[in-house]
Amino acid sequence: MTVIGITGPTGAGKTTALNALRALGAEVIDADAVYHELLREKAELRAALAAAFGPGILDGEGQVDRRALAKAVYPDRLPELNGITHPFVVEEVGRLIEAAQRAGKPAAAIDAIALIESGLGETCDVIVSVLAPLEVRIGRIMARDGIDEGYARRRALAQKAEDFFRAHSDYVLENGEGDTPEEFRVRAAELFGGLLKEKFSRP
Repeated sequence: MTVIGITGPTGAGKTTALNALRALGAEVIDADAVYHELLREKAELRAALAAAFGPGILDGEGQVDRRALAKAVYPDRLPELNGITHPFVVEEVGRLIEAAQRAGKPAAAIDAIALIESGLGETCDVIVSVLAPLEVRIGRIMARDGIDEGYARRRALAQKAEDFFRAHSDYVLENGEGDTPEEFRVRAAELFGGLLKEKFSRP
C-alpha cells in the first residue's frame, strides 16, 4: 500500500485532489479531523493540555473548550501546543494507515497542512503539494467561506509560503487561475494513478 501525503495552503484545491484519490480507492485521513476527535476522546491528551495551559481550557464536563485553548495559546505558545498534540496525531494516523492496509486499500492519503512540521511526512512514501497563486487562493477562500477579502488575505498569509511546500514535496500539483475544477481533477487523477503503480520503499 502506498502512503501519500497531501499538503499545501488553504484555497489551493486539496479537496478536489483528495476526491480524485478517493475515486481511485484510497483511504483519506484528515489530520485536522483526527486532532479534533482526539481532543474529545483522548483523556491523556486533555490532561497534558490542561497541565500546560491551565485547567481553564476545560469546560464543566472536562472537555477542551477550543476558544479558551486558542486564547491561551495565541500568539506565542503555538510551538508548545504542537509539541503536545503532534505526537498524539502521528500515533493515531499510524493506526488508521494500518487499518487501511488491513482493509486492502491501494493507498492511504494523509491530508494535513502541517504535514512536514508535525512529522507526518516521515510516514509517507511520497509527498504531493497542491499549490495555487496567492490571489487565486484568496478569491477561492472568500467564495468558499463567505468572508471578506481582508480576512481571507490574513488567513492565506498566515500559512507557509509556496517555496516551503515546493522544497518539501516530491510532486507539485498546480491549480492556477485558468484551471477549471474538472481539468484539475483529471490532472490530479493522472498523477495519483501513476503513483499507485509505482513501488515505494517505506522510509
